[in-house]
Amino acid sequence: MRPKILLVEDDVVLSTSLAKFLSLHGYDVDIAKSYYEAGDKTYENKYDLYIFDINLKDGSGIQLLEDLRFADDNTPTIFISALRDTQTVVKGFNAGAEDYIKKPFDPEELLVRIKVRLNSKSLNTHEKEEEEISYRNIKIKGNTVYKNGKVLELGEVQLNMLKILLKNKGKIVSKEQLFELMHNPSSLALRVNISKLKKKTGINIKSIRGLGYLIEDD
Repeated sequence: MRPKILLVEDDVVLSTSLAKFLSLHGYDVDIAKSYYEAGDKTYENKYDLYIFDINLKDGSGIQLLEDLRFADDNTPTIFISALRDTQTVVKGFNAGAEDYIKKPFDPEELLVRIKVRLNSKSLNTHEKEEEEISYRNIKIKGNTVYKNGKVLELGEVQLNMLKILLKNKGKIVSKEQLFELMHNPSSLALRVNISKLKKKTGINIKSIRGLGYLIEDD
């Protein structure tokens, strides 16, 4: 099955030529020309990779990625942009991008970076599928959580928090470790996520003041 890419670029000539080039190299490419069109396409379809321009006519590619990450969409993302200042590059990575290519660029370079990102995603997905963790009436298999044998819906951030807490049963998981799993980390956001996790799973996740959180070993 051909990997599916969403290309968000309002330059019609560039987007069309890139889509044709990538299609010749084994990828299915959807094109969105605006922030809002991209939002609709990510809602309606599942993609293996995003390629976002930063300056869009109706918004910012950085804001688009921030919104997607906030909605627990962790699809690997490459930014392409004519903006070369360090501040913009840093903003792009802080928003959750895995790579950044400055225009103009050689399509062959983009192709190499796409392969790296998709190979990395494939390895991570395989590892997660093999993973199985059990604790009392909770079982995690791959990226699916079961409570009393029934599927429990958790967002990506809460799922990863539950995994790291259960892998370290009886040990304190620091706030800093948990912050690394969040797209927009803050002490308040962490407390909210832990509170929701406790209510959904029924697990007593203890707060160790000033240090972090722990789940007691059986």
